[in-house]
Amino acid sequence: MLLLGSPLSLISMADLQRRSLLKALGVGALAFLRPGRALAAAPASDPAWQLSAAEWKKRLSPQAFEVLRQEGTEAPFTSPLNQEKRKGTYVCAGCRLPLFSSTTKFDSGTGWPSFWAPLSDAIGTKLDFKLIVPRTEYHCRRCGGHQGHLFNDGPKPTGKRYCDNGVALAFEPDA
Repeated sequence: MLLLGSPLSLISMADLQRRSLLKALGVGALAFLRPGRALAAAPASDPAWQLSAAEWKKRLSPQAFEVLRQEGTEAPFTSPLNQEKRKGTYVCAGCRLPLFSSTTKFDSGTGWPSFWAPLSDAIGTKLDFKLIVPRTEYHCRRCGGHQGHLFNDGPKPTGKRYCDNGVALAFEPDA
């Protein structure tokens, strides 16, 4: 048993309180206790896209693998898709499922491609506690690849901002 007032007891009590808080928030929050350990992407809804990590690594660049399969985040202002202005469709870089129309893209000033609405039945969402504060994370419905986060600070008509990692997308221009 530790003596109250000793430096070791303070650390132990703080650690116990933090663990209790994170457990109350949910399992996803426990990732905070192990920095650097990413959670796996959401399960694919299409069995044909339930690939092993080795198979995904063969298909994707290292940066795309980190974002799509390990729920990483690319650095802001690094994606060429921020400057993309042509008409077309933004598709999942993992499985090519159409996710967003260029008509819903807007410049959010955040450094990531942003959209005010996805295409119908294109994404799935889940709560993310990696930063302690709950956020809504979204994934490609077909392959489960992590795309980004959803915020309530977008333009009309939805007021939503789907903040996407450019490396998780590919652009297909209209013909």
